[in-house]
Amino acid sequence: MFFEHIHHIAINCSNYQKTKEFYVEKIGFEIIRENHREEKNDVKLDLKLGNHELEIFISPNAPKRPSYPEALGLRHLAFKVENIEEVIAFLNTKEIECEPIRIDTFTGEKMTFFFDPDGLPLELHE
Repeated sequence: MFFEHIHHIAINCSNYQKTKEFYVEKIGFEIIRENHREEKNDVKLDLKLGNHELEIFISPNAPKRPSYPEALGLRHLAFKVENIEEVIAFLNTKEIECEPIRIDTFTGEKMTFFFDPDGLPLELHE
């Protein structure tokens, strides 16, 4: 097979300050590089978590998500965690609310969702 692994995931966001605070200061992604692109009136923020990269394009003129969450494109981004209750408690200290924990009907594992500043669903999966 030609494909080795996923290189990065790209998402669009609308507010530079809220997005950077959420993904870097609250969630803990590390900044790889940050490029302010005047010609496109946006910021491209490349972040790293473990071996994975998140590429964020921040533009105040990005159109809103058309529906929740069944619009075509990225449905949600999921993070594997060891102890879901511990992660929820940590997120709560950062003023990030999570939905109630539920059991994945296919895997039998605990899971929940929380949302980034633009409403993108983010999943915790134990």
